[in-house]
Amino acid sequence: MTKNKSLTNKDQNKNFELILSLSHYLKLFSSLKRFLEYVSLIAKYFINQEFTLLIPLDDKGRIWSENICFSDKKIRNQNILDMHKFFEKDGFIDNFKLKNISIFEKFLGEKFDLYIFRTYKIISRGKCRGFFYVFYKKSDQKKFELDNNKINFLVNLLAVGIENYSLLNINKKHEYVDREISSGAEIQSRLLPDFCPKIFGIELAAHCRPALQLGGDYFDFMSIKPNVGEQRRQRGRWALVIGDVMGKGIPAGLLMTMLRGMLRAEVLTGLPPDRILHDLNQLAIYDLDQSHRFVTLFYSDYDPRTKKLRFANAAHNPPLLWRGSTKKIIKLDAEGYIIGLQKDAEYQCGEIQLESSDTILYYTDGITETSNSSGERFGEENLINIFTSLCKKALSSQNILNEIFNTLDKYSGNKKTLDDDASVVIFKLE
Repeated sequence: MTKNKSLTNKDQNKNFELILSLSHYLKLFSSLKRFLEYVSLIAKYFINQEFTLLIPLDDKGRIWSENICFSDKKIRNQNILDMHKFFEKDGFIDNFKLKNISIFEKFLGEKFDLYIFRTYKIISRGKCRGFFYVFYKKSDQKKFELDNNKINFLVNLLAVGIENYSLLNINKKHEYVDREISSGAEIQSRLLPDFCPKIFGIELAAHCRPALQLGGDYFDFMSIKPNVGEQRRQRGRWALVIGDVMGKGIPAGLLMTMLRGMLRAEVLTGLPPDRILHDLNQLAIYDLDQSHRFVTLFYSDYDPRTKKLRFANAAHNPPLLWRGSTKKIIKLDAEGYIIGLQKDAEYQCGEIQLESSDTILYYTDGITETSNSSGERFGEENLINIFTSLCKKALSSQNILNEIFNTLDKYSGNKKTLDDDASVVIFKLE
């Protein structure tokens, strides 16, 4: 991510929170209209502009009129009807051609004569999926600046969202989807570790509970130097990773397989976490772009000799660190984009000195997204509270893990499955 020196730390933190919010929403949305409206709303705060306009195209390249979005509610209410009339009058709804966009943009210039706009194509799989317009006042033209990294991030996000919504609707029509999900679940289960390794001074526990529909949860433990004796390996550096591949079905399982192989190769280089994620993104960007999926990933490495944990985050849920000495929770987080969404993405490396009785909870969003009978999410706050309570009891890693899932079962009304794949790794210093 290109750093803007003019931004305050407060602004940078706000932008990072917006990125995380958008990334999280992209994985969960079920209504395309609400997703596009959400991105448009966030864009209003993410980039310096008066308002934005989004014109999406459907699978057949037609104007997706019911999903047209303005970022400003007042402007939307005043102009959306005129927009629809224009498309209907000129036959754009059924017979739109890309070359016709100049006609529409002439209309925009006349309609919003006090503003200047910039046009950004939304491209997915080499196909135009819409147009994103950024408006600013003519009077502000000289001082107006746009951060291309932010714009590209928003446009890429829109491309992924529109494409995946279309693919999801297509998949729903296929009769073999149940078999696909079942096969994908089997693939996924085989890729997850069968047992936790022995790491000197560490007590580990891990579990992934799949939902009815396959997601792409992934966790792994990797020795930085695997080709040494058992005792040296236990005392050497270890990589611990947890992630979530967007999407369901066999494609998500296959992508997880691919990323697992890439990551295991990168780990052997011994590079710091930020370089690992940077290189992984560079390696995977083409395949992920072609599949229209992305990955959230938290990567860390731990040295038992120094008890130092280094980490980098690709927009994944930050692990929770229970400090045994202070009885407080710390979130382990570092700035970074999603894997597979932006080619030139950069990542920050965090480092923390761990102490005896410290405990770390790695998790995927299937935990916090678990809902009760009223549709209320379990949420991060509840997770922090239960994790705090369990750590105060000085329970083992396995017991902490078991109690978290027991709590989720009670919260969801003892449903046989959670709403999404849910994974937990407990990392406890002895």
